[in-house]
Amino acid sequence: MLTATVAGTLLGALWFVPSAGAAPDTSGLRTQASTDANATADPAATDTQLADTGAVDTTPYVVGGALFLCVGAGFVTYSVRRERAEAY
Repeated sequence: MLTATVAGTLLGALWFVPSAGAAPDTSGLRTQASTDANATADPAATDTQLADTGAVDTTPYVVGGALFLCVGAGFVTYSVRRERAEAY
């Protein structure tokens, strides 16, 4: 019951976090000319920021998710074995 309460509270709090939107770049750091130059230049040689590369490399997310899934399954297995050992 406590876990469900905490999870519901967390989801309720996250409801109010604004989502990322496609807003124009108002920082003044990049202009249209530099954006056009970066589009034709080598991506490794340019000063790119997060999400400027256009790559859809999900490998770190898949590996991280699989790792956390295995750790969680290990905790569940450990808990079940410990509970059964205490019952005898």
